[in-house]
Amino acid sequence: MILATICCRGGSKGVPDKNIRPLNGVPLIDHTIRQAQTSELIDDLIISTDDERIAKIALEAGAKVPFIRPAELASDSSSKWPVFVHALEFYEKELGVTVEYLVDLDVTVPLKTANDIDGAIGLALDNPDTEVVITGYEPERNPYFNMMEIRKDGLAELVKQSETPIVRRQDAPQVYSLSPAAFVIKRSALYSYPHWSKAPCMIYPMPRERALDIDTALDFDLIEFLLNRK
Repeated sequence: MILATICCRGGSKGVPDKNIRPLNGVPLIDHTIRQAQTSELIDDLIISTDDERIAKIALEAGAKVPFIRPAELASDSSSKWPVFVHALEFYEKELGVTVEYLVDLDVTVPLKTANDIDGAIGLALDNPDTEVVITGYEPERNPYFNMMEIRKDGLAELVKQSETPIVRRQDAPQVYSLSPAAFVIKRSALYSYPHWSKAPCMIYPMPRERALDIDTALDFDLIEFLLNRK
């Protein structure tokens, strides 16, 4: 049983009301709801939110909002991991089922597709020893080649050191920037690890242009431009 969650709080600081702000005339959350609804591998979708306005808009888009998230799981410092556990346990108790995989979909990546979501889920299903699959994209810079960090003595050095200096970017180990488009989490991982980064993990690659993440008002404008160009 594969359960998708869309976990979004009210009160965004960077972009006010980000999760329900119109993008191309449609509330931002609606884009992700539609993507989940057209997935071929997701069995059910629920929304976890502390905001009645988000809940109302999600219901109007055809999503289920079985609860309002408790305040202690909706603060600025709240980790998503216990939010996932709360949603999973509520769903299992209410329906009397056992969820095998939880797939969290972030509304701030509105250009993802159902194929991206199903690709990540498929990778998890094909690799049962892997407990977390995360979407990611090839970054502009590589920490083995052209990313520097400042040491305590003020000098700069490569973020990742190798035995032999890497003189071509093509020779550097493959790295990915994470995208919150889809996090596929095996049920057991939620109880075995304090954080997804501690679990056996794989990356599902997706194109950078579909992995764009909204953090600022400028990001909204950029993604709206890309949507209209399509």
